[in-house]
Amino acid sequence: MAFTGGRPVGLSLLFCLFCTLTHAVNLDVVNQCSYTVWAAAKPGGGRQLDPGQAWSITVAFGSTLARIWGRTNCSFDGNGRGQCQTGDCNKLLDCQGYGTPPNTLAEFALNQTNNEDFFDISLVDGFNVPLDLSPTTSACRGVRCAADINGQCPEKLRTPGGCNSPCTVFKTNQYCCTTGSGGCAPNEYSSFFKNMCPDAYSNSQDDQTSGFTCPSGTNYRVVFCP
Repeated sequence: MAFTGGRPVGLSLLFCLFCTLTHAVNLDVVNQCSYTVWAAAKPGGGRQLDPGQAWSITVAFGSTLARIWGRTNCSFDGNGRGQCQTGDCNKLLDCQGYGTPPNTLAEFALNQTNNEDFFDISLVDGFNVPLDLSPTTSACRGVRCAADINGQCPEKLRTPGGCNSPCTVFKTNQYCCTTGSGGCAPNEYSSFFKNMCPDAYSNSQDDQTSGFTCPSGTNYRVVFCP
């Protein structure tokens, strides 16, 4: 048996596998809506959740740009191919990318600066399903966006099954905040989202009131229709 640094290679591989398994975060996704939600996760894939059903995902430490969202009004064939009215993910049940707006996002960056997790709910891609994102193994606070945004969506942002972000509709820096230098001044549409869900991101630079932290190693629950 080959050795590396005094340890057999086989034992080294087993040790590293154990490290990987113990340095991971559990994300429980629960559908409390009265309708079916096709949950999607990056990384993680996708799952149909009928009312009351749950799905558990394991995400490795150090994962960044991780996100969970709900897809609505979907239809898939026996091979998992189809389409969703909101949040569609490359026309696949087992999601392999990011969703098509509008979709309410739960976002994570795990085990980052100062051994903390960073998480948020984002409306930067619009809104389709109410969300609650809460820690389950730490005392830090969670975040919720459960307002009736679809029902009160401004006329120019309305779309079947959801409420578009102004960036999706107008595609200008005033609404997309793709550059700095005052490009993210509040406007009637960002103010609408912020007033409806004060703790959620209303634009990509809305960090001061919308980013939350927990100690690394915390597990979380994402609830549709809390």
